[in-house]
Amino acid sequence: MKYFYRIIPLVGLFACHGPEQKQAATADSVAIKSIDSASIARDITVLSSDVFQGRKPFTIGEDKTIKYLEDRFREIGLQPGNGDSFFQEVPMVEIISKPSGPLVIKGKSGSVTLPYLDEYVIATRRVKEKVNVDNSELVFAGFGIDAPEYKWNDYEGLDVKGKTVVVMVNDPGFYDSTLFKGKTMTYYGRWTYKFEEAARKGATGVIIIHDILPASYGWNVVRSGWSKPRLDLQTADDNMSRTAMEGWMTLESAKKVFALAGVPFDVIEKAKHPGFKAVALGVTTSLEITNKIKKSTSHNVIAQLLGKDRKNEYIIYSAHWDHLGVGEVIRGDSIYNGAADNASGTAALLSLAKAFKSLPNAPRRSILFIALTGEEQGLLGSEYYATHPLFPVKSTVADINMDVMNTFGRTTDITIIGKGQSELDDYAERAAKKQGRTIIPEANPSGGWFFRSDHFNFAKVGIPSLYPGAGEHSLLHDSAWVPNHRASYGRDRYHSPFDQFDDTWELSGMVEDIRFLFDVGETLANEERFPEWRPTSEFKGKR
Repeated sequence: MKYFYRIIPLVGLFACHGPEQKQAATADSVAIKSIDSASIARDITVLSSDVFQGRKPFTIGEDKTIKYLEDRFREIGLQPGNGDSFFQEVPMVEIISKPSGPLVIKGKSGSVTLPYLDEYVIATRRVKEKVNVDNSELVFAGFGIDAPEYKWNDYEGLDVKGKTVVVMVNDPGFYDSTLFKGKTMTYYGRWTYKFEEAARKGATGVIIIHDILPASYGWNVVRSGWSKPRLDLQTADDNMSRTAMEGWMTLESAKKVFALAGVPFDVIEKAKHPGFKAVALGVTTSLEITNKIKKSTSHNVIAQLLGKDRKNEYIIYSAHWDHLGVGEVIRGDSIYNGAADNASGTAALLSLAKAFKSLPNAPRRSILFIALTGEEQGLLGSEYYATHPLFPVKSTVADINMDVMNTFGRTTDITIIGKGQSELDDYAERAAKKQGRTIIPEANPSGGWFFRSDHFNFAKVGIPSLYPGAGEHSLLHDSAWVPNHRASYGRDRYHSPFDQFDDTWELSGMVEDIRFLFDVGETLANEERFPEWRPTSEFKGKR
């Protein structure tokens, strides 16, 4: 099929902003101009086609994807990043985890039955064929947070061994700007943390109450993600240190459970304030979870461009190649193509590789281009690389991560997600200024976006990480243009079979954003200093 896409001619791409004239006078003008709409469209079209089956690890979609990326890196002229191989093996386990039926909550006055997928989802990370939960008492533990630095402990005085904790999504700052980091979600607000903390406390199970605004996505996203086989990294203990079950329930289901328990639902409001004490609900649940288990190996794809005199120092560009594969049929389509998420970022990675290879002189530092696996399953590929690095962490200058690129045209600004974390903001400011643009923080910091893509795992080991997002203000359209596109994507395409490449995409904005990222990386690659974390960053101590 031939795809059509809107392109503002490259000759006039910077007509209003003026940087192309400046760039033309520099040695890297050929590299800058090599970042173009045609090659971006080609890579997205291929990677998001039905032939690639939604690019899920362990499937024929992975085989086709990593082969395509290897071929493209070779075509560009880059060297393998793992000896003589472009691949880093990532040992994973796939678990198809199915509860025995509806979730039945029993109390003294009766019971509540929650149908699977419609009102609850549950799985286990334990690598066992069957996991049984017998008469586990439910306890409402507020946000499920133990954060000494914020003087907040929902588990204080609570013994959860053998029990299932029911917790809220996000963190207290979402509701009170004087708590935690206010509207900027901390890692304590992420669902991954809540599962991890419940396991550390010794709970049998953990169920998060879904609420659209603090979660920043609808129940359809939860349902879609949990209705499919799930992947995890292989561990020495087969994840027996995790809780027996992890899951979510809808807000309406939580109201029914609290009513059965005879606990007024305003306990949710009380849990948002300091001093809240966990509440035993006096109800129990039992469940059998059956697993189909497959251990196998997925792959990060890594290419490198050797630097000149500082070749043992590294700049990383990263993007995840994976998506959700084949899943639940929606309006006759079951292939979750992932064109924006994240064929677009992968195409940007390839465009940047081509641009750096086009430079007349190699940069001083080496550049790594890493296409990561398993992001959709919990940032697995980046977690594995960060804990099993092919190049020393202490010699890695920065990570620049790309996930869901601008598909709706040029903007006067560019978003830096997690703005204020590191000195990489300064590099971004300078690069944006050359394009006549500004940088801004994310519009919805309460969504916890800084913890929701692969750069987070690089940050966790101390590598300053830049995570750009599309701008907020269209250059050519009215103020409603960008918000309408964002809303449409979140409502109609995100994590659905309809995230497909089509003729509504305006790639001029993506081109401009990739050129911006090239400028940031080239600057970092040609200097001697290492950017630092800001003093207020929780990652500063890791550097």
